[in-house]
Amino acid sequence: MKVIICGAGQVGYGIAEKLAAEKNDVTVIDTAPELIRSVRDNLDVHGFVGHGAHPDVLERAGAQQADMLIAVTLYDEINMVACEVAHALFNVPTKIARIRAQTYLQPHYGDLFSRENLPIDVVISPEVEVGDMVLRRIALPGATDVVRFADSKIVLVAIECLEDCPVINTPLAQLSELFPDLQSTVVAVSRNGRLFVPHSVDQLVAGDLAYVVTAKDQVRRTLGLFGHDEPEASRIIIAGGGNIGLYVARAIEARQARINVKLIERERERAVAIADELRRTVVLHGSALDQKLLMEADIQSADLMVALTNDDQVNILASVMSKQLGCKSNLALINNPAYRDFTRTLGIDAHVNPRNVTISKVLQYVRRGRIRAVHSIQGGAAEVIEAEALETSPLVGQPLRDLDLPGGMRIGAVYRDGEMIKPDGNMRIKPKDRVVMFALADTVKQVEQMFRVSLEFF
Repeated sequence: MKVIICGAGQVGYGIAEKLAAEKNDVTVIDTAPELIRSVRDNLDVHGFVGHGAHPDVLERAGAQQADMLIAVTLYDEINMVACEVAHALFNVPTKIARIRAQTYLQPHYGDLFSRENLPIDVVISPEVEVGDMVLRRIALPGATDVVRFADSKIVLVAIECLEDCPVINTPLAQLSELFPDLQSTVVAVSRNGRLFVPHSVDQLVAGDLAYVVTAKDQVRRTLGLFGHDEPEASRIIIAGGGNIGLYVARAIEARQARINVKLIERERERAVAIADELRRTVVLHGSALDQKLLMEADIQSADLMVALTNDDQVNILASVMSKQLGCKSNLALINNPAYRDFTRTLGIDAHVNPRNVTISKVLQYVRRGRIRAVHSIQGGAAEVIEAEALETSPLVGQPLRDLDLPGGMRIGAVYRDGEMIKPDGNMRIKPKDRVVMFALADTVKQVEQMFRVSLEFF
């Protein structure tokens, strides 16, 4: 696949890195020479210095032959115009744009991005995607990652196994025998920096991060079995009143009347503006690193600190400081993937990576075959994929125990007729089933092949 990426920032670089590693023909465009130099030096991609919305730049980048254009510059309007030019002049089949300003995304402007107006096939809003991820984490304390699949009926949760976790040191097959009515499957385990698919005889140990696919109505029970029965936070402090912080505060006000929220914003004008917009949230002006201000916000009696500023270091320090001052738990927004490996050591309970959320959304449309959703795990080390099985799929018809699936792949659930089914060895996948499966990076291409339309079908 030939892909043009407009924008070589963190998100653009991350997408280019992922697609190039999968042997796609990738070209990156950015106005900053130093960013293009970094892309050329570190990745197997083409790089052009120029304006991603300019026809001559797109032409030099090979837009005539491109299968997809992904516009993720810092500016919504450039992203929109790049898609328009790619459509009008070069007939690029698939166009994806990152749109941040919420005014463009309001429901009553729904026709704006239609083919007749601004021809954008996929609109990605990082603030909404990340905000929803944060809200899911708030709703499910104890989960370090939460992703929904199959019309939200199936959920992937990442759960840390602590010393007092009831299910550690027990073979996974025995867990199924002990809880036969529990629709949960451990599809992967991260242990000492290594991510792998466990076998039925394997056991979880303290310190493991278990990736579990379960039914929506059994998420809390699953967390409880893993020793995480923490109550949902009722007193929350949000650091950062930017787009994401405001989105989260507004959503909590709309959905959870009993939750008390205080929001700290550094810029005075912004603090005044969001105070006028929010009804029940207490807005405080100042730095989230100001210990005196944190005490004024009653950090010592808070259940959760959610650090959502634009500065990773502020988010990390505010999270650590809050716990030292008595806050029960924390959740930090962290952009730089280099910080990910230090979060546990620093005492950060959960974190969200906006780049990872955006890349996962893009991969859903890059993947070939009947792929409905993709979630990238641990910086691209693996993916959880939801795909629709076709009549020609090698998965269809045979009992699962007879399928020769690679070791780095595990089926977590099947969605059929609006219901989740936990897979076992006797199960047979039917055409039109939606399969949620875990795949290590080196098996993703095989997953794609399983869900592609065979030429023999026609």
